[in-house]
Amino acid sequence: MPPMTEAAARRALLRFVASRCCYGSRAAGELAIRRLRHLGTYRYRLETFSESRLSEWAFEPFTKPGAAGPPRDAPLDPWDMEVGAPPLFQGQTRRCRVPCSALVRDCHRCHGHGRSKCGVCHGAGRTRCVACKGSRRRLKQQKRCQLCSGTGRKRCNTCSGRGSKTCATCQGEKKLQHFKQLVISWKNNVFEFVSEHHLNFPGELLSKVSGENIFKDENVVVYPVIDFPDPEISLASQRAIAEHSAAFATSSRILRQRQTIELIPITEVHYQYSGKPYLYYVYGLENKVYALDYPERCCCGCTIL
Repeated sequence: MPPMTEAAARRALLRFVASRCCYGSRAAGELAIRRLRHLGTYRYRLETFSESRLSEWAFEPFTKPGAAGPPRDAPLDPWDMEVGAPPLFQGQTRRCRVPCSALVRDCHRCHGHGRSKCGVCHGAGRTRCVACKGSRRRLKQQKRCQLCSGTGRKRCNTCSGRGSKTCATCQGEKKLQHFKQLVISWKNNVFEFVSEHHLNFPGELLSKVSGENIFKDENVVVYPVIDFPDPEISLASQRAIAEHSAAFATSSRILRQRQTIELIPITEVHYQYSGKPYLYYVYGLENKVYALDYPERCCCGCTIL
């Protein structure tokens, strides 16, 4: 990875200033860079791609008499069904019907009638007239209400005067087919650790940039990194693998693991402007900038990132 140059550091600052509404660009163009201090920090990441399964009961309107076969005598183990996994390290949830698990029962909502009482007219088929409010006459004119023909009530629009409507649960089929469905969840679980850099620099900013990949290990199960130049990375690898093993090995299946180590470049730029010393940081392969004390600011409304 080539070291940061003065020209690249200045271009990064100019881009940063241009993205801030209250930062002036004159200082970025006229400042005198005195020293570049090339630094860096390591980011360790462990990804554990896991699969978990559970079965649950579901139901649907029974529309095909004779289509439901006899239920299986012994319950099918959730892990006995063959289901293709999505691409590695990409989360997804899928639901699959368990074969030979169907049971046909009367609809619990309408008790097998296919229709349920209308909730607006409560089964009467008629509701109070909205024009005369049930008084049968217009209040101001004292004439018979024409909308309800003087009855004070009108046909319910919701059920068309029938007092009942098609059951929303069985959709009028009177029966429901209950079946077991398998809920399969694939999840990419990520552990991330950034080693200490001992700089006046918010560490959370480093999670938003990329670094140079200097180590990659991928297998069904990976083993801790040992004897890395930065001992914190070796300890983080041991802790991450132990945590993921404890968290996912018993409740799910670990399909694949991947661990990487990145070197995130950080350049500390010391410069002078109007006779005063300042500094800013250029970090990540994207050359993002952190400038806490930039000298040419006209307001304080910008968030410094």
